[in-house]
Amino acid sequence: MEYAVLGVVVPLLGCLFSAASSTRPECTIMQEIEEERSQCLAELIGDNQTSGCRRQWDNITCWPEAEVGEVVVRPCPKYFRFLTTFLGNVTRNCTSQGWTDVYPALYAVACGYDSNSTPGEEQTAFYGTVKTGYTIGHTLSLIALTAAMIILCLFRKLHCTRNYIHMHLFMSFIMRAIAVFIKDVILFESGESEHCFVSSVGCKAMMVFFQYCVMANFFWLLVEGLYLHTLLVISFFSERKYFWWYILIGWGAPSMFITAWTIVRIYFFDVGCWEEIVESPFWWIIKTPILVSILVNFILFICIIRILVQKLHSPDVGHNETSQYSRLAKSTLLLIPLFGIHYIMFAFFPDNFKAEVKLVFELVVGSFQGFVVAVLYCFLNGEVQAELKRKWRRWHLERFLGSDMKYHHPSLGSNGTNFSTQISMLTKCSPKTRRCSSFQAEFSLV
Repeated sequence: MEYAVLGVVVPLLGCLFSAASSTRPECTIMQEIEEERSQCLAELIGDNQTSGCRRQWDNITCWPEAEVGEVVVRPCPKYFRFLTTFLGNVTRNCTSQGWTDVYPALYAVACGYDSNSTPGEEQTAFYGTVKTGYTIGHTLSLIALTAAMIILCLFRKLHCTRNYIHMHLFMSFIMRAIAVFIKDVILFESGESEHCFVSSVGCKAMMVFFQYCVMANFFWLLVEGLYLHTLLVISFFSERKYFWWYILIGWGAPSMFITAWTIVRIYFFDVGCWEEIVESPFWWIIKTPILVSILVNFILFICIIRILVQKLHSPDVGHNETSQYSRLAKSTLLLIPLFGIHYIMFAFFPDNFKAEVKLVFELVVGSFQGFVVAVLYCFLNGEVQAELKRKWRRWHLERFLGSDMKYHHPSLGSNGTNFSTQISMLTKCSPKTRRCSSFQAEFSLV
């Protein structure tokens, strides 16, 4: 009967919570049971009692040694906290024949487990919807970001420090989406629970890669904030020199923290597939840098908005008050997804605070951040659109002139200007018109 109880509890919890967290609750249950079993069996070896009832492990609870006629009362197993707020006690008597059955009822009843009051279809549907939502979000983001990366890589006129930083941010979003898909397949789709105790090196490497991608994504959001703030505050600075520092912050800093976390997990907390993060004190090695990056980016966001307000109210800006506030609002909305400001809402609250709202906001809404950033800072960017239109017009012009030359066979003109030179002259723009500040290009939507 004890196995029957576990057979109901463990799959139910896995179904309810697997979509909502990287930690599988059935692993938490099984790990707690395994720890209690190991402790019980270790103490059993040291027992020297020859009369009465010996220490016993009944697959759920450890019953201590007792004399004949003694009544032993034990609290319900801790993992029942996932199912009910009422945790009762179970009792067994030690007789000359050995231990009696558990009373006043079986574990499930005595410990307050009620299948009718246990979260069922509605909560299962909710977590299933959350998983579907962030899968769709990461898929759209992956497609949009890949297209944006191709555009920024192909057109040489778009190669500048600002777009290089955007490309690194796009890559961090792409890596994060891929890591989420791999993690879900390994942890939730395989249907296996062996990784709760003995996990392969590949499973742990996957979790290391996942945590690195998440942290790198937050740090590249921080780099975006640092770069834009530097543009506004410092009049002249070496973008090339600063760019390598941005590379070290975006990719190097997460490597240091993830390496430290990996070493600590190997030597001090090598349990399961390393997906257990909530109750692990070593989780702060990862969580602290992420929280700091969120906080710093929020401060930079406030500073940049203050600078924008000052610029919009300067006498050089020839717009009315309504237009100024409209530009400010648009600029603010553009910065929110680029800086990841929405993460500040739940960053410093406990993990169990408004858990369902937090899940929807961070998992579902957060999964669309890459898509929004790709649309705003690539597809709707004025420079990108101008370059795409220029290439499109040039392609049409080449096709038109090429077909015209095919029938009329024109020769080189007396002035030495050939077909290629004509195309170059038609598509060439003056250096003055191409030159614009990075800050102006950043807000080309405003």
